[in-house]
Amino acid sequence: MKAFSKLTALFLMLVLVGCDSDSNSADESEAPGSNIVETAISAGSFNTLVAAVQAADLVDTLTSAGPFTVFAPTDAAFAALPAGTVESLLLPENKDQLVAILTYHVVSGRVTSEQVTSLSKATTVQGSDLDISVSNGSVQINSATVVAADVEASNGVIHVIDAILLPPSN
Repeated sequence: MKAFSKLTALFLMLVLVGCDSDSNSADESEAPGSNIVETAISAGSFNTLVAAVQAADLVDTLTSAGPFTVFAPTDAAFAALPAGTVESLLLPENKDQLVAILTYHVVSGRVTSEQVTSLSKATTVQGSDLDISVSNGSVQINSATVVAADVEASNGVIHVIDAILLPPSN
């Protein structure tokens, strides 16, 4: 468990570094040097997501060239799940389910907030579609709200969301 905690902390620190609490978008004048995982770790609010990415063996994928768009749930979003859910998903025997959930948060390609707001759907790496809507200036991805957009990474972009996205069951 200590390895997960340290990795999770690292992932979250990277994500938080990319977030600016005074703005919903990253400064596009700076070329990002950190990949999605490093950006998430540096942010500090994605520890659970980082731990899950590590448990699912997706670190290599999310540090590859990409590009990827990640709808990244915060630690608070994971904390809102029923007690024991995260711990259960991190167990090796639940890896396939964890991979499905995590890849449902990822879209292939760099999709900026400007592009997201013009879409009604986006197909995830998992294979299912996300529903996208804009209402009263707020972007919804399924039932999650985008709380920070356009966190740039060298291999994609992160949009921070306030809930976990669950793929449709077959």
